[in-house]
Amino acid sequence: MGHTLLCKLEFILVLYSLLHSGHTQDAVLTFEPKWSTFFMGEYLTFKCDMKEGRTDDWKYTLKMSDWTPYSDVTQQDFKINLLDKSHSGDYQCCGLRKGSYYKKCSNRVSIRVSDRARATLTAATTTVSVGDRETLICSVGKSAGWKYEWFRRTSHTSEDTINDGLNGNIRVSQGGIYRCRGFRGEPAVYSDKSDEVTIQITFSNKVSVTQKPSWSQIFRGERITLTCEVQGGEGVQWEYEWRTPQSQTFRTNQKDWTITASISGDYSCKSRPTDDSYSATKWSKALRLSVLGKLIFCFLNMFLQTQQNICVYKNE
Repeated sequence: MGHTLLCKLEFILVLYSLLHSGHTQDAVLTFEPKWSTFFMGEYLTFKCDMKEGRTDDWKYTLKMSDWTPYSDVTQQDFKINLLDKSHSGDYQCCGLRKGSYYKKCSNRVSIRVSDRARATLTAATTTVSVGDRETLICSVGKSAGWKYEWFRRTSHTSEDTINDGLNGNIRVSQGGIYRCRGFRGEPAVYSDKSDEVTIQITFSNKVSVTQKPSWSQIFRGERITLTCEVQGGEGVQWEYEWRTPQSQTFRTNQKDWTITASISGDYSCKSRPTDDSYSATKWSKALRLSVLGKLIFCFLNMFLQTQQNICVYKNE
């Protein structure tokens, strides 16, 4: 008798659940933040809303394929740490009303998890005139919700954070090596840092090259002194960079550079402050040297009032 009564009660409960479910809304699964793509290491929170009764009337289960991160819990919010790309997939929650067999499940929500995020740093130009500013732009793909950190270093100093807010773009007027990274979420998850971008500042000082002796024609083997003159740069300690006809570059600490003439071609120079390797003048107008013939020998003429070297050359 008791067993029969129990079976009848179970049948009534199941029948009640079926009838009841036909007049209620389906459960709804939502998630925050509403990003289209998540990256490994980020967090998201699912919310399972049964759309009927009180939230504590239910036991909740969250599942994705064969993975069930939450089962028969009393809270409707589920926080997930997306540690791996295998956490991509369709998630669904189900609720079981306490003290009954009444159960219903939600819609499916698709979550995509990508590899660890990496920032990208771009600049329209890497050479900026002194007094001007260049805009640097940091981004992490096309995903939303990012804030940004900026870093600068030089060849002589270690990398330091730039206190310029959390914007995705900054305007810089100082030469140096820059990079950035993004972060988002709570707790914050950081992207990998971007590649480095070097910004050079160009001074407006005019630079010119002169030669001594100022012969119009020079023979191969003769020694010539080139001088890099910086107008308006008297109060600055400069170092100098030279460009040869073979497009090679050389640096000197003095403005004078003595060479042995070998081939014809253009020589130009630019200068930079010794304490700032990321600022420089523009290249000077080229000085053309015409080198002729080949030096055979030289001797000192002792018979002239002013002793002079006399050299013999062979044209080629």
